[in-house]
Amino acid sequence: MRSQAVPTNPSAGDVAPAVLAIGRSDFPNVLIDTLRRQADVGHCMVFALSRGGAARCLLDAGNIPIGGDLGAAYAGHFHESDPNRDALFEGDGGAPIMLPAFAPRMYGARYRKIFFQDSGIVDKCATAIWTGDTCFYVNFYRIVAQGRFSAAQRERLEAIAPVIAASVARHFQENATPNATPDQSLAALFATRAPLSALTPREQDVCRRILAGFSSEAISQGLGISLHSTLTYRKRAYERLGISSQNELFGIVLRLLAGPHGLN
Repeated sequence: MRSQAVPTNPSAGDVAPAVLAIGRSDFPNVLIDTLRRQADVGHCMVFALSRGGAARCLLDAGNIPIGGDLGAAYAGHFHESDPNRDALFEGDGGAPIMLPAFAPRMYGARYRKIFFQDSGIVDKCATAIWTGDTCFYVNFYRIVAQGRFSAAQRERLEAIAPVIAASVARHFQENATPNATPDQSLAALFATRAPLSALTPREQDVCRRILAGFSSEAISQGLGISLHSTLTYRKRAYERLGISSQNELFGIVLRLLAGPHGLN
């Protein structure tokens, strides 16, 4: 089977849609669409694991018809026999981690039957991040019709996994605002994290709208200021941040999300 071509050099905007969808009701759809474009992921499932032993399925999106059943089964008790469990619970917070890849034969017979044979899953990759006492465990799958992940697709997933894991965790944190707009989701990051927090309020307003894809003219109209003022605020903000483009601005946001304190 021919593998889908996958770009090998990630740029800041590659996962922009998923980042901008944090807190919105369409986050699952945007996430799986982003993963499909970047690494031809067929299905994504997210689980919240606690150090006390409980597990919940938070997200089930993609091309596996029985995904909901698999999520319930895993959260019920199969999470206790996941080969990744030791690696998951060795984490203590901070940066996202990429989990080891296990062949189906490394799983128990019942686990293998339910999660591979019955579902049609032929390959999986996973990443995880701890926030407090909760581990957000993000799984990427491919089914028989797709074949296994190629080496390039695995490399691509490893490149974007830190931002994907951080975005998932932020989206599902209890204080996430339901149906938040992209601007509201970004506002918290700008208010609390350097170097973005060093910008003036108006510079932050302009930069958040730049990230959300607004033109300079639309920003001017939305903020009720002249185009000249918008361009001036953008220039000053970029100078403070030591950047010269929207892509570099997005790069700062993605690094903050994926860094060890990105979810504070």
